[in-house]
Amino acid sequence: MIRSLSILATGIMFGAGLALSGMLNPSKVAGFLDLFGVWDPSLAFVMGGGVVLNFIGHRFVIGRGQPIYAQKFSLPTRGDLDPMLIWGSALFGVGWALAGLCPGPAIASVLLNPEDGVLFLVLMMAGLYIGRRLQAQTQAAATQ
Repeated sequence: MIRSLSILATGIMFGAGLALSGMLNPSKVAGFLDLFGVWDPSLAFVMGGGVVLNFIGHRFVIGRGQPIYAQKFSLPTRGDLDPMLIWGSALFGVGWALAGLCPGPAIASVLLNPEDGVLFLVLMMAGLYIGRRLQAQTQAAATQ
């Protein structure tokens, strides 16, 4: 029960942060990404604050030695940059720039702007499905 309440509280805090920072407004995000037009640098402070808090929180949590709700930490072990990661990151960035939303704000925006939010989520899920299919085909071709 306490784990579920912790997850709920974290989700509420994340959603409130998205709303307060303007990340749920696609035009604000588009203004931030418009470097050669009317650039709105305010979201840089949102990202900077997130990076600083994550850096501090990561040090604190890892320093505990063991997570609260699991037996051990599950941290990434790969450190290389492969073409799939680079292309996936580029596609994510292009999608974010075109839509003004990324997955977290898109889910939160479903409540505020259902017609756009639901369409974005459906298309995002289709993209994830296609991406997984392509990844499976690529891996199958590599093993033959």
